[in-house]
Amino acid sequence: MKVLFIGGTGTISMAITKLLAGQGHELYLLNRGNRNEGLPANVKTIIADISNEEETAAKLEGMNFDCVGEFIGFVPAQLERDFRLFRDKTKQFIYISSASAYQKPPKGYRITEETPLENPYWEYSRNKKACEEYLLERYQKDGFPVTIVRPSHTYDERGIPLGVHGNGGSWQIVKRIKEGKPVIIHGDGTSLWTITHNSDFAVAYAGLIGNPKAIGEIFHITSDESLSWNEIYGAIADALGVTLKPYYVSSRLLADLGDYDFEGSLIGDKANSVVFDNSKIKSLVPEFRAKISAREGIRMTVENVLAHPEYQTEDPEFDAWTDRVIEAVEKMKKDFRQG
Repeated sequence: MKVLFIGGTGTISMAITKLLAGQGHELYLLNRGNRNEGLPANVKTIIADISNEEETAAKLEGMNFDCVGEFIGFVPAQLERDFRLFRDKTKQFIYISSASAYQKPPKGYRITEETPLENPYWEYSRNKKACEEYLLERYQKDGFPVTIVRPSHTYDERGIPLGVHGNGGSWQIVKRIKEGKPVIIHGDGTSLWTITHNSDFAVAYAGLIGNPKAIGEIFHITSDESLSWNEIYGAIADALGVTLKPYYVSSRLLADLGDYDFEGSLIGDKANSVVFDNSKIKSLVPEFRAKISAREGIRMTVENVLAHPEYQTEDPEFDAWTDRVIEAVEKMKKDFRQG
C-alpha cells in the first residue's frame, strides 16, 4: 500500500515505520527532517513543515494515498488543517489520540473504548478529546475515513518508562538509581500501570491500515500486563544491577509544588490504576499480542541507553529539585513527629 506518515520518527511511530518498510509498502514520511537518520532505505521523505499549509499542499500536489497516519496532531486546529489537506487524498486517516483522555478519576479500573473521555486535570488530554470529536464529526458529515487510536504509555529503546521525571526525560532518574541515590516514586508505588513496547504497538497499528472495518472506529492499543510502579522501578534497578532506593511522595503534593506538570501527568494519568481491555483491537487484528514483557522491555531499553551516550540527557535542574523535595518532605515529617 501507499502510506504517508505525518511525523514517523517518534517514540510510537518509528517502530511502525520500520515494520511497514520491512513489509515492502510504499511509505512516505512528511516531516522537517530533524530525526530522519537511520531510516530504512526504501522509506521516502517529504521535507516540509506541515504548519505551513500552502507549502505542504504544493509538495503533495498530485499524490494520493491508501492511508495517512497523523502522529503529531495535538489541537483541533491541526486536524482542521489535515482535513483540508487530505480529504480528497486518502482512503483512510489514522489519528493518534491518547488513552490519558479517559475519565479521571476512573469509576472502574477496567478501561474499554466505551469508557467516557473526561479528564479535568490535563489540558493535553482534553485537547485530544476535542480532536477526536472534530474527526468523528468529519466522518459522520463528510465521510472522511477516520480511524482513531489511543495509545497509553508507549516506550522505545531510547527512553525508559517512568512516572516522575523532569523535562530532560528518563536518564537523570536512571543515573540516580545507578548511583544508589533515592528516587521519587509517586504515591506508595502500588497503583497499577501498563507500559507497551513500541514494536508491539506497531503490529496492531499496521493491522488497521487498509482494513475497512476500522473506518469510523476507535481502538486503544496497549499491553495486557499490569504492574505496580514499584515493580517498574524495581525492574530498572535490576537491569542496572543495583538496589532501588525509593522515596515515596504523594501525587497530590508533587502536583501542588507546581514546578512540573504533575497535575496532568500524575493526577490526570499515571497515579490512577488502570487495566486496559484490548478485546476490540484483537478482534480486528488477531495477530496482535504484546510479546515483550515490561521486565524484558525495560532490560532491553536500559542496556541500549547505557550503550548510547546520545540518549543520556543530563537534567541537573531536576536532579537538584529531587534533592530539595526529599529534604523538604523529611523536614515536614520531623516537624510532624515533634508536634
